[in-house]
Amino acid sequence: MKQRDFEQRHELLWQQLENWLAGYQKNVVIQATPGGSSPQIEDIPAAYRRLCQHLAVAKERHYTGNLVERLNQLVLACHQRIYQQKSISKSRWLDYLFEGFPRALRAQSRFVWLACALFLAPALVMGFGCYWNDALIYAVMSPEQVMEIEAMYDPGNRVLGRERGSDSDLMMFGFYIKNNIGIAFQTFATGMLFGLGSIFFLLFNGVFLGAIFGHITRVGFVTTFYPFVIGHGAFELTAIVFAGAAGLRLGHALVNPGNLSRRQSLREAGHDAMKIMYGTFLMLVIAAFLEAFWSSSTEVSIAIKLLVGGFFWLLVIGYCCLAGRRTVHGENRV
Repeated sequence: MKQRDFEQRHELLWQQLENWLAGYQKNVVIQATPGGSSPQIEDIPAAYRRLCQHLAVAKERHYTGNLVERLNQLVLACHQRIYQQKSISKSRWLDYLFEGFPRALRAQSRFVWLACALFLAPALVMGFGCYWNDALIYAVMSPEQVMEIEAMYDPGNRVLGRERGSDSDLMMFGFYIKNNIGIAFQTFATGMLFGLGSIFFLLFNGVFLGAIFGHITRVGFVTTFYPFVIGHGAFELTAIVFAGAAGLRLGHALVNPGNLSRRQSLREAGHDAMKIMYGTFLMLVIAAFLEAFWSSSTEVSIAIKLLVGGFFWLLVIGYCCLAGRRTVHGENRV
């Protein structure tokens, strides 16, 4: 193919890429125009790969130096732009983890505190109730379930928190991820029912966990139960509360949309809620890892587990309350 034919065939793509780069340099996005000759490219990576092929062909066929230089500069500019975007994306995730997530929690603090109350109040009531009355737990669980719970924290077990003969640590890690994220997503998503679903699951989980805490304490398995739950509980229990807070944010948007339509209000609330849920899912993965590989171990002493668990609770609380509070241009960022 002659160079003139080659240029005519691919000139449109090169112009589109040059316009795309020019748009970013000017901090604008060039939109397609009905009669324009260079509409906006939809698949930049695919266009970049085609451009690289064009450069290789131009070099192989010994086209003029001006064309090879133009294509080479265009390839370099596109490469820099594409991979700079990936770097920015990674930076945004780090900013979210170290600043965005805790700020999102503090921005929705009223829902976080409400979810905390809805979770802790029934847990405390049921916990003390089951400790004082050994029959109360059967209002929440069947006798078979109670026996399974007792067996899981029997001091004679080789591993804690699961039945004898259960799967390996790795298999349990996968199970805990599925179970924990399922509970959190259920608590969050049912906030779409005007917040009633999130309220129900916060109360239900509080009652259920409180019953277990009270009954296991009553039967005397405190040396196995509390060292088991204190470590991963710092991440898992707080994550359930955060999922409930995100669900309550959705429900509030539907109950009290203000001057917006319910659809617009829900869209804004969904944006706020997802800022919480991304971090919540990460916390649940951490909790599942600790529960499978750390909490279930009987080789680590009770004192070490309690000490590490206490550190995890301080870490989570400190992170939620203090992370992301930077001073920018003399102003405190919450």
